[in-house]
Amino acid sequence: MTVGVALNATDPDNQIDATVRLAEEAAAAGLRSAWFGQTFGADSPQLAAIVGREVPALQVGTSAIPVFGRHPLTVSSQALTAQAATHGRYHLGLALGTKLLTEGGFGIPFERPVARLREFLTILRQLTETGNADFDGELLSAHALVPARVPGADAGVPILVAAMGPQALRASGELADGILPYLAGPRALAEHIVPAVTAAAEAAGRPAPRIVALVHGVVTDDVDAVRERVTEALAFYEQIPSYARVIELSGAKRAVDVAVIGDERTVAAEVRRYRDAGATEVVFSGTEIAGDADRRRTWDLLGELAG
Repeated sequence: MTVGVALNATDPDNQIDATVRLAEEAAAAGLRSAWFGQTFGADSPQLAAIVGREVPALQVGTSAIPVFGRHPLTVSSQALTAQAATHGRYHLGLALGTKLLTEGGFGIPFERPVARLREFLTILRQLTETGNADFDGELLSAHALVPARVPGADAGVPILVAAMGPQALRASGELADGILPYLAGPRALAEHIVPAVTAAAEAAGRPAPRIVALVHGVVTDDVDAVRERVTEALAFYEQIPSYARVIELSGAKRAVDVAVIGDERTVAAEVRRYRDAGATEVVFSGTEIAGDADRRRTWDLLGELAG
């Protein structure tokens, strides 16, 4: 099992420079991968390409690009470029997105997200594996009128989906290489998520899927104060039905209840629980919430666990 970290640089002068510095620190700590979220700021595939080229010890990935607001032809170009730039160390993460950001940000109706995901994945598979696309679906069409391959990325791109609901897990098992569940505790993974996506992959004749569990956590002695900050930081997700459901399936009432906050022994034990629940990789996010000292302490522990 590999262990990685989500990077979230907040330097006011230059986010890209700051991200590269953090990535270098993560690699020095022994972490194996660095992941980048996608909102309306920095473009995550570009950021991954830059970091992967500057810090060759790390695998890099996006977690995750919503399937609303971008076209598969564009995402394929970004992903293949990042793959060539990193010499095969880039991992593409996709997400359904949310009604709030899709309709409020892009002005696009948040309708039939799983059907859109299926068509998006089908087109991406064609593009990343063959450099071509010829597809007309109900929601999306794609035709590579000129070659879409990128020399240097001929092996394709691993495609993962931030899937947690039954329909999205089925689509991911059939059409993707794995999943990126977030705020899904070990119980939800073991009892619901891993069996569903694994069964879908087996039925489709695909290899066992990767389970890249994104875990919000930090090593700290100031547990109560950090828990209060995490409660506020994660409250947004409690309003989103898919997250609310997976939090409940994890045996928790609030998002903070599936966060991992405590000393080295506590955090190491929780990482082992994720492994036992079926996670093939664990990626910690939110490690900066308690300050640089606790972030470094967290990364040192995770680096040891990765080794």
